[in-house]
Amino acid sequence: MTDAPTPTVLDGIDAVRAAEGTHLGWSDWLLIDQGRIDLFADATGDHQWIHVDPEKAAAGPFGATIAHGYLTMSLTNHFLPTIVDVQGFDMGINYGLDKARFPAPVPVGSRVRAGAMMLSVTDIPGGVQTVMEITVEVEGGAKPACVIHAISRFLNT
Repeated sequence: MTDAPTPTVLDGIDAVRAAEGTHLGWSDWLLIDQGRIDLFADATGDHQWIHVDPEKAAAGPFGATIAHGYLTMSLTNHFLPTIVDVQGFDMGINYGLDKARFPAPVPVGSRVRAGAMMLSVTDIPGGVQTVMEITVEVEGGAKPACVIHAISRFLNT
């Protein structure tokens, strides 16, 4: 067993600015089991058979159920704090997305992890706005499962 990755610490506005253009690291792996997929289906009302019917999905195009794309994307909020720890601000908020893509499915039983690249840092009143490219990969997969450009704001009130 390996130790969990240590997040990159960015302490204050100058450290965040200096991180522009750098890869911030990778999260640990997370198993995607049917229970997690079913809970997401219940939370969103998306009970399409490709996600929740293992018997029918076994005969489908992926040979098993797959995670919802939006489940995979939502896990970026689980992974990001384990990749980067932004300190020295009163608060950080999710501001939105510029891009979201799902190039490959996440079959049930897969392990996924995320990496983050600081694409840009822009000064705004009271702090900075960042755009991070977060890539979720499936262990052993040829393509990423999800790539997003997440916009965050780090502010002092």
